[in-house]
Amino acid sequence: MKVLANDGISNSGIEALEKGGFEVITTTVAQEQLINYINEKEISVLLVRSATTVRKDLIDACPSIKIIGRGGVGMDNIDVEYAKGKGISVINTPASSSHSVAELVFAHFYGLARFLHNSNREMPLEGDTKFKALKKAYGKGVELKGKTLGVLGFGRIGQATAKVALGAGMKVIAFDPFLEKANLELEFFDGQKVNFEINTISKEDVLKQADFITLHVPAQKEYVIGAPEFELMKDGVFIANAARGGVVDEIALVNAIESGKVAGAALDVFEKEPTPEIQLLMNASLSLTPHTGAATSEAQDRIGTELAEQIISILG
Repeated sequence: MKVLANDGISNSGIEALEKGGFEVITTTVAQEQLINYINEKEISVLLVRSATTVRKDLIDACPSIKIIGRGGVGMDNIDVEYAKGKGISVINTPASSSHSVAELVFAHFYGLARFLHNSNREMPLEGDTKFKALKKAYGKGVELKGKTLGVLGFGRIGQATAKVALGAGMKVIAFDPFLEKANLELEFFDGQKVNFEINTISKEDVLKQADFITLHVPAQKEYVIGAPEFELMKDGVFIANAARGGVVDEIALVNAIESGKVAGAALDVFEKEPTPEIQLLMNASLSLTPHTGAATSEAQDRIGTELAEQIISILG
């Protein structure tokens, strides 16, 4: 049976699938040519990440497909229920990239708190002529230790991010409409483990109390953070969105930065991906990455292996 990994798959995933008797194709086929390619090659398994969409037309037109797999968490680029209704298995890897996303959020937070995103732009340009001025401009940083992290969405990625925060000495508060509490186990290099029980609170209370806010929610119709939510926040708050474009109102965010309500924000995802608004790209208070939350070699290895295990268990 043939597997088309249209958005790529790690070598570990390829090796596991080939051992299981599958032929793995890693050609990237353009979206408009995908139906013809799948039918010509009689593809049984279609694996995607976020670039390829799998909608009803493709599902109807490709009877050879038995499994649709998403390397990662969110499946808003797949018509999941429709596929299942046609007897197709739909799989993803919700746990594989959690820690990678959590570390990226904190890379952004540490960078914002100490102006690294600005300093790394300015030092190459003016470090030799305006060293003292830059030192003064970027010498008003803050520590994360002792601050409060508010987590909106306390699933796997939210909890992984909370663990990094706890390790950094932060207080963690969280909101999740589907979860009353979570037990977080921190494992250390020498085998020690420490458990923390986090009881979720209201979204409003998280917004009011947090010094740093991170979003880990699925795509939805309404903004999770818009102008009314910014009003509730502390002055000088830091925010990160490594969840989905469209859960934060980007216009309201820019306004909140200009008013001083938000000291800095990190965006790994955008409403208009892959062409973010120029006012975001040019804003000195934003720390930006091009949707790389899950893009570590460790996460991609875990994703590939986990997809392979699921495919083999279903079709093996």
